[in-house]
Amino acid sequence: MAAIINQTIPEFKTQAYVNGEFKEISSDDVKGKWAVFFFYPHDFTFVCPTELEDMADHYEEIKGLGVEVYAVSTDTHFVHKAWADASPAIAKVKYPMLGDGTGKITRGFNVMIEEDNAALRGTFLVDPDGKIKVAEIHDLGIGRSAKDLIRKIEAAQYVRDNDGEVCPAAWEKGKETLKPSLDLVGKI
Repeated sequence: MAAIINQTIPEFKTQAYVNGEFKEISSDDVKGKWAVFFFYPHDFTFVCPTELEDMADHYEEIKGLGVEVYAVSTDTHFVHKAWADASPAIAKVKYPMLGDGTGKITRGFNVMIEEDNAALRGTFLVDPDGKIKVAEIHDLGIGRSAKDLIRKIEAAQYVRDNDGEVCPAAWEKGKETLKPSLDLVGKI
């Protein structure tokens, strides 16, 4: 995953299902903003709705940090709508659900399972320059936590805004950071 950190997100243009409507979304819409790309295998599955609902439950807090969430699977925007109509968990989703029927976006983030035409559970935090700052990939049976993602967003934003400072393990907003220097070597 180290190779993808600080890489620019791939260019894309696709249809999305957003709050009961279809909307075209492209990589140009992401420029200049913080974004989370939240890949999952398929609609109408088992772990996926729990993750999307967890993200929906934390969406306002994430939006409050100036971050947009984009859920992505290799299903189409039509399938996303049908899923939202059928599932109370997915009906709670207010963030864009990108259709990636061709797999172009999924391949661009290097999370495609080719033999299944499905995405791994990949989470990518993108800064306003379009650079990937956090990349996390889970096996299909392991769900993710929006709460932990929020901690990572806050750390990435802090580091961007405070040149020369870094966030130690399990750092939370308001806690002490570190300023790497020669006098810290061997003292941590």
